[in-house]
Amino acid sequence: MDRVSVVVTTKNEAKNIGACLASVAAQDYPREALEIIVVDNGSSDDTKAIARAYADHVCDKGPERSAQRNFGMLEVATGAYVMFLDADMILSRTVVRRCVETMAAGEHVALHIPEIVLGADYFPSVRRFERSFYDGTVIDGARCIKKDVFAAVGGFDASLTGPEDWDLDKKLKCIGSIGLLSRYDFDAVDAYVSRLAHDAIPEALIAFEERSGLDTPLLFHNEAAFDLGRYLKKKTYYTGSAEAYIAKWTRKNPDDPDIRRQYGAFYRFFGVFVEQGRYRRLLAHPAKACGMYFLRFLVGVTYLAKRTRQAGAS
Repeated sequence: MDRVSVVVTTKNEAKNIGACLASVAAQDYPREALEIIVVDNGSSDDTKAIARAYADHVCDKGPERSAQRNFGMLEVATGAYVMFLDADMILSRTVVRRCVETMAAGEHVALHIPEIVLGADYFPSVRRFERSFYDGTVIDGARCIKKDVFAAVGGFDASLTGPEDWDLDKKLKCIGSIGLLSRYDFDAVDAYVSRLAHDAIPEALIAFEERSGLDTPLLFHNEAAFDLGRYLKKKTYYTGSAEAYIAKWTRKNPDDPDIRRQYGAFYRFFGVFVEQGRYRRLLAHPAKACGMYFLRFLVGVTYLAKRTRQAGAS
């Protein structure tokens, strides 16, 4: 049985880390073949104490998530496969097993895992809707990777903050293909997660396939406590390395197709939402579509305002 190392990066995540690690420990994959690693960045709350109840290793590393992930996935992990998660994520029970089965077939060196944004309120449901269009596209990022391939590409570029996931995907695709673990019915999943009581969320998501009747391994991202200001601040922060990432890849190919899509207004505002028949989902949910474009517009305006301030300061 191939060993799988799951790396979770943390900083003051006491409210989330228990549910995240419980979902990893509850996988229908042999526990002796599952290695749980938490890499903490100086938490001042109970994050590490909670993590020790589940994890095989609880380590300290900073200063950013890329360095934390590299440390866990390259220096601590002993698995043939490595997977990285954020502390506010929950896995449905079959994710690890299905990832191994898919990659063991030999077709892919890494996998994108469909990500479902949690929350019953309007903006979390809008974020869930938006995220559903990105699965398996250049806007997505691989989460489960063959360790030897991850090591061969040097892991994450720790000089980047924000587009390091996209950068990793591009390096991985120089070696082999990245697959998509599963596809799902958006309306069925949206209806299921929208009616979950907050205190029942962890158990209901770990046992997602059994309780929902949908045979789909998924990753759930807890954005239920949505705050517009915090969301825009986070999005703006993660654009800080955009120019360095773009320069890195356009030096090799000035017309790099991934860069053109990731940072091109046409693809980000239109193309990704209509390709491969996705326009039907867009038309079926006009209220969510309006909210999605409202958020996309605000992110764009906030980014341009930041660029203007930086240009004025220089």
